[in-house]
Amino acid sequence: MEVQRKHISTFNQAYFIGVGGIGMSSLARYFIQKGWKVGGYDKTRTKLTDTLQEEGVDIHFEDLGPELPIQFKDRETTLVVYTPAVQQNMGELHFLMHNDFTVLKRAEVLGMITRDSKSLAVAGTHGKTTTSSMLAHILNESSMKCSAFLGGISTNFNSNFIGSKESNLTVVEADEFDRSFLQLKPFASIVTTTDADHLDIYQDDSKFQEGFQAYAALIDAKGFLVRHVNVDLDHPNTISYGMNAKADFSGENGVFEQGEFSIDVNTPHGKWKRVVLGLPGTHNAENALACIALSVNLGLTETEIRNGLKTFLGVKRRFEFHIRNENCVYIDDYAHHPTEIKALIDSVELLYPEAKITAVFQPHLFSRTRDFFDGFAEQLSRIDELILLPIYPAREEPIEGVTSDALCEKISAIKKSVLPPAAAIAQAANSKNQVVLTIGAGDIDCIVEPLKNALEKR
Repeated sequence: MEVQRKHISTFNQAYFIGVGGIGMSSLARYFIQKGWKVGGYDKTRTKLTDTLQEEGVDIHFEDLGPELPIQFKDRETTLVVYTPAVQQNMGELHFLMHNDFTVLKRAEVLGMITRDSKSLAVAGTHGKTTTSSMLAHILNESSMKCSAFLGGISTNFNSNFIGSKESNLTVVEADEFDRSFLQLKPFASIVTTTDADHLDIYQDDSKFQEGFQAYAALIDAKGFLVRHVNVDLDHPNTISYGMNAKADFSGENGVFEQGEFSIDVNTPHGKWKRVVLGLPGTHNAENALACIALSVNLGLTETEIRNGLKTFLGVKRRFEFHIRNENCVYIDDYAHHPTEIKALIDSVELLYPEAKITAVFQPHLFSRTRDFFDGFAEQLSRIDELILLPIYPAREEPIEGVTSDALCEKISAIKKSVLPPAAAIAQAANSKNQVVLTIGAGDIDCIVEPLKNALEKR
């Protein structure tokens, strides 16, 4: 039932359907900071839901249908927030939508919140979370500060939400899934890539590109668009960046030595020699260039930007080291698209050029596996010993012929197998290869601690 849109200030409590999602939980933390009563539902108990409960969020894990907690049944004071990943026939959501509650998607609420600030958004198929977290860290290490709604747990802040009462800047991720980014009105935005994804929503690449151009049109005319040189988007004020490219901000001479990764940066105002980055890899160098371009145009100094980049520690599950010694290196990464897997393997080969690699990969979504089948096979064939987990379905039903076994057959790696999680842990732990990776965006994070423990014992 369509309800009249109210101003967010008319509510004092929030009820979340899917509160344990990484984007949803950052909003929950925002409302907790405002002093609201916050509660909601999630399908599965996780470390994140446990942490939210410790912070004061009232969470349950069963669909209560119309029997909601009594304190959230006041239609006038309760704002309901849901994620599109939840089916609309879910009992609680169905009840709320048909009983005059104000029920909004996460992106709509984020848009409402950020319209009262100067919003700095990060969009793109790959690199949104690392780039937005890097940008938020640079700003908070400077005199400008910022608030931020992040799509991952920033290692520097140990949170996906940063609240600042002294700054009118807000860093947000502009998510293309479900066209959510069209709810935002950013002052400025980075766009990292527009490689096709979510074709279950956009149908084809041309419609995907149209979605990004519609997003670019929402950027303030007085603001600016920072785009990778390979991104073709229009805006009155456009700034380009790229490694080893002809761009407004370009990087070169990526070097890893004495435990530090650095690049030289060419800016419109001169050359910055040996800029040290907290994270290695060419893809992180490009993320850093995007942040440099945006920060310079906001007015930050070279010293402030250098300091922020050098002290940035990364994001949980983005090239996250769990073991790093002369016998074993174990890295966990969220990569779930062939381009991201390529960037991950490229970075590993840069750091450990002589090492053999064992990887456990969990494909995410049947539709994505189908749409990028050949790309996954090409990149995963670079792994010396590959273990595939069954496809993580998320919101989808199986697609005939789209399985991890079918993907395994296409991959040319000599050592390859499809195993359930427990067997995958055992096989990876027994590998003699120096580098071990876990890769994927589903629930593969559940095997990280058991695998780390097993590797430490080997």
